[in-house]
Amino acid sequence: MKKNLTYCVILVMVFVALGANAVETSTNAVAQETSAHLQRRMEWFNEARFGMFIHWGLYSVPAGEWQGKPTPGTGEWIMERAQIPVSEYEKFAPQFNPVEFNAKEWVQMAKNAGMKYIVITTKHHDGFAMFRSDYSDWGIKSTPFQRDPLKELADECHKAGIKLCFYYSIMDWHSSDWPERRAWNDVATGMPDMDRYVTYMKGQLKELLTRYGPIGILWFDGEWEKPWTEERGVDLYNFVRSLQPNIIVNNRVGTARAGMSGMNKGEGVGDYGTPEQEIPANGFGPGVYWESCMTMNDTWGYRNDDHNWKSAQTLVRNLIDCASKGGNFLLNVGPTSEGVFPDASIERLKEIGDWMKINSQAIYGTTASPFKQQLSWGRCTQKNGILYLHVFDWPADGQLRVPLSNKKAKAWLMADPRHKLKCETDADGLVIELPPTAPDKIASVVVLHLSSAPDEITPK
Repeated sequence: MKKNLTYCVILVMVFVALGANAVETSTNAVAQETSAHLQRRMEWFNEARFGMFIHWGLYSVPAGEWQGKPTPGTGEWIMERAQIPVSEYEKFAPQFNPVEFNAKEWVQMAKNAGMKYIVITTKHHDGFAMFRSDYSDWGIKSTPFQRDPLKELADECHKAGIKLCFYYSIMDWHSSDWPERRAWNDVATGMPDMDRYVTYMKGQLKELLTRYGPIGILWFDGEWEKPWTEERGVDLYNFVRSLQPNIIVNNRVGTARAGMSGMNKGEGVGDYGTPEQEIPANGFGPGVYWESCMTMNDTWGYRNDDHNWKSAQTLVRNLIDCASKGGNFLLNVGPTSEGVFPDASIERLKEIGDWMKINSQAIYGTTASPFKQQLSWGRCTQKNGILYLHVFDWPADGQLRVPLSNKKAKAWLMADPRHKLKCETDADGLVIELPPTAPDKIASVVVLHLSSAPDEITPK
């Protein structure tokens, strides 16, 4: 295994490339941006509502197993959870040869599922670069696979009209300079140096933001350890925006995130919140952007023993739930070390796509439900004066009760727009007469057009 380039070379290369002190940037995007500009920058994100997360890296080789035994925790955390000596973990690199990787197939599966953007791990906490970085040999360069998967994905995303986005871990278990050095990092040398590490990190980020065209999101992670500070987060945010002014940066660039709930505690840097493996009970109101990221099974990176797959019904309803609260849904796939999606992931993506082919207009570009109360039968999204009623529990009596006092309304099924549904208003609200059978077992969408703004009836 080749060692990292010496930091003397790294420093020269990065300082020449960046032309400045590692803690300074040429612009201050945080201070300069107006709310109107932020809204324009976030417009595509709000329109998309649905994206694919891809956790792919060297950890897919052990696939959750070390020394013949399954390890606790998620696949991409195996180095930490099993405390694998870094010199041993490095031996996985010669085994990583994803010759079955096909960027066109990956992008097409995302597009067919109705996803509008892809976020892929370019460097996870193990520090392994999934691109051909000039600042370290620890990455795809040290494997038999001498292609650049990010370049291939960038090309295919551009052709398909999919936004390509990059995940990048602030924390780095492999680096000699990350101050929270693990006891089992047996390849680290010298004393850790956080400023030198930030210089290295910015060098890699500049590669990512100058080699692959426009990037939709820089999705940071690994910000919770002590070496990272809010001040450094603000600086990194400004640095990223100086390279691509229209890029979106998540709130994990700073240190204000409140755990898995994902939203900032008070003020904090970043453009949107990142709930993980959960969906907020309620929305956050206009102007607050967020995205729930979630696995299809239990793990992010591929594990060969994780077969606890969520159903397509659960996943579609999670998407609807997020949209009904004004948020996005980022659904994960963990490819194998050969470069293929697990069969169960492919099956679920197809089922989600089948639902989206009919109902996507009730997701894309919608805003949160106008209802303050929880709807017993499902969820609601809205767009351009239209309410989309996502019915999870089809009423046995054929009457969908909506807590509205509006007397003039038109309704139809999204799956059958030619057949208008009878609407009447009584003392308990609006009643829509439905056919006896739901058109979709996952969620059937009733399109409701009102002649005036929704007038919600408060429960007695």
